[in-house]
Amino acid sequence: MSTPFPFTAVVGQDDLRLALLLNAVSPAVGGVLVRGEKGTAKSTAVRALSALLPAVDVVPGCRFSCDPASPDPGCPDGPHEAGAGTGRPARMVELPVGASEDRLVGALDIERALAEGVKAFEPGLLADAHRGILYVDEVNLLHDHLVDLLLDAAAMGASYVEREGVSVRHAARFLLVGTMNPEEGELRPQLLDRFGLTVEVAASREPEQRVEVVRRRLAYDDDPGGFAARWADEEADVRQRIIAARKLLPSVRLGDGALRQIAATCAAFEVDGMRADIVMARTATALAAWAGRTDVLAEDVRQAALLALPHRRRRNPFDAPGLDEDKLDETLEEFGGSPEDEDPDPDGPGGGGGQPTPDSGPQGGDTSARPEAGEGGEPQASGAGSGEQAPARAAEPFRTKVLSVPGIGEGAAGRRSRARTEHGRTTGARRPQGKLSKLHLAATVQAAAPHQRARGRSGPGLVVRRDDLRQATREGREGNLVLFVVDASGSMAARQRMSAVKGAVLSLLLDAYQRRDKVGLVTFRGKDAQVALPPTSSVDAAAARLESLPTGGRTPLAAGLLKAHEVLRVERLRDPARRALVVVVTDGRATGGPEPVALAGRAARLFAAEGVASVVVDCESGPVRLGLAGGLAGELGGTAVTLDELRADSIAGLVRNVQGTSRRAA
Repeated sequence: MSTPFPFTAVVGQDDLRLALLLNAVSPAVGGVLVRGEKGTAKSTAVRALSALLPAVDVVPGCRFSCDPASPDPGCPDGPHEAGAGTGRPARMVELPVGASEDRLVGALDIERALAEGVKAFEPGLLADAHRGILYVDEVNLLHDHLVDLLLDAAAMGASYVEREGVSVRHAARFLLVGTMNPEEGELRPQLLDRFGLTVEVAASREPEQRVEVVRRRLAYDDDPGGFAARWADEEADVRQRIIAARKLLPSVRLGDGALRQIAATCAAFEVDGMRADIVMARTATALAAWAGRTDVLAEDVRQAALLALPHRRRRNPFDAPGLDEDKLDETLEEFGGSPEDEDPDPDGPGGGGGQPTPDSGPQGGDTSARPEAGEGGEPQASGAGSGEQAPARAAEPFRTKVLSVPGIGEGAAGRRSRARTEHGRTTGARRPQGKLSKLHLAATVQAAAPHQRARGRSGPGLVVRRDDLRQATREGREGNLVLFVVDASGSMAARQRMSAVKGAVLSLLLDAYQRRDKVGLVTFRGKDAQVALPPTSSVDAAAARLESLPTGGRTPLAAGLLKAHEVLRVERLRDPARRALVVVVTDGRATGGPEPVALAGRAARLFAAEGVASVVVDCESGPVRLGLAGGLAGELGGTAVTLDELRADSIAGLVRNVQGTSRRAA
């Protein structure tokens, strides 16, 4: 077994370490979501925490890690008699992004259940993680239904498996930790709310601290055992401090004054629901216990707010998590005094917000000092005579009508187009390909029934063979690749018009976020086209690129279409199951170069020949319209829709299944 990097040797990242330790003291806090750029020790810190957790006593032979002092009366391996158990280290169980539902919650032996009538249950990762840590790297890439199951189990402390009339329940209490890189896509706000605490991490910009990070990492790589031995005393101190804080936790008093501050803070920041208040109360209590106190102070409430509220402030998918600390201090002062009035000893056990160890390397790595995206002002017009204009602001987004790809796909689960999926309504049965996951009971019985006499059936049980089993085929929804091809030429450059266009694209991006699509952005203007954003799950990144999009110059429509065609070709190699929907946002004009209109037509017919679903958002305005966008839609074999028709509440009709045929335009 490899030696983990010591938790106390992690340089900086004070908020991350504190949030993890608070959950180790009080798992009721609800887990930690760690957001940040790659290479910031997210996974290293989480894996190192498991070595600090106290050992647990378990019932010998119990696959569900029951506590011998208080065994679970409903344990599938029970009943257990209370008594002595065997000790083992606390586990850290890692949930892979590509895990199946059976791997997460466990699987039933359907063949034995049908033939013998027994609940032959194989535990999943939730059972393995009971009384330990469940770690999900890249949690934002996990399928939504798995995230729902995971968070439900974490909230209830139990996992329920219901399959074809067979029910199993077992305890599942664990410290839930998820890490994610926001560049690869966001979690839904309602899922963000289910994580107790969220921490933003970033690499330090201080040279001395970066030097210390490299020095320690190289020392660990050269001699993991020796490096860990040098930090053994610090690790033991933190382990004992966790044990002491756990013992002290039931004695911590959360007074009315602190409760008023918590309630006032959540109200001031307009967080939805009451979960934030409860999480803040538990976090503040854990902070006091970690600091060795039995009273919750204003400093604990303030630190709890900084950890529990930023991710609950998002009002739409493009809002960045954050908290106005000046407003926080004003609220705390108004409802019970400011944190400074408590005058805590900065060198005492609670100093610095309860940091884990004094020796964590050179300081100065405050991640909150990182410049915000977009700092430095709007892009300026460049190049005399280029015709480029400063970016126009997007108009207010609106709810759009649903655009979907025709036919039935088999791509990643989502909410846009029809697809054969693991979840959804049952539409038929087939022989399983590989491991059986969703049994079609009626079809299985029907397949086995004619052979009962030949198999010598004599009792009430049905004699079932492997060849009798039938897999349920289900129809649900898939996520698509929505590739935006946006005209940013001079013909689109009127600020009011471009503002409306950006508002429409932003609305479609919001729709793509809600439907779990990947998105890409191709823009064309001047002499050529460029991929402003390669296909990604981060709809936020697409919105940011759209906001800074300048306009001006000629209209190389053919270049834009050819660039989009190349993006789709490459993406098919990477993700062949994900179908594409191309959204061309233009007024249909084509200028620049020899025969620009004919060249654009030939480029459009490439999409039609390959059956790519497409829609043209017609941005032409004014009393006299040329109808060029409609002609382009015909060449693409797709559908044209005006900006007004795109709105969900418009009276004008819209074909919801975007046409994608191999028929060439006449």
